[in-house]
Amino acid sequence: QVQLVESGGGLVQPGGSLRLSCAASGFSFSIYHMGWYRQAPGRERELVARISSGGNTEYADSVKDRFTISRDNAKNTVYLQMNSLKPDDTAVYYCKAERFRYFVWGRGTQVTVSS
Repeated sequence: QVQLVESGGGLVQPGGSLRLSCAASGFSFSIYHMGWYRQAPGRERELVARISSGGNTEYADSVKDRFTISRDNAKNTVYLQMNSLKPDDTAVYYCKAERFRYFVWGRGTQVTVSS
């Protein structure tokens, strides 16, 4: 019953914003590192942003200054605020939890940026 469930995806116009949520259950969320990844059709999955159990963050160069990752340990939830969205941001966005050699993926949520 370890589970990650993403939500908040959808269709948005270029320049718009979305906030993705990843709700975790079945494990001690606060001690896990969390990340957002994305995968476009025919492309490899790539790291978008990650946040450590201590709150340190890292971002892919392509999303720096546009996306913000955060976590709310009281809600067992990690967020990805996405601003100034571009068509190249179109992908399925996946949440990942990781600690040492253990990791778990969510099933993903579709983000489509199109006019």
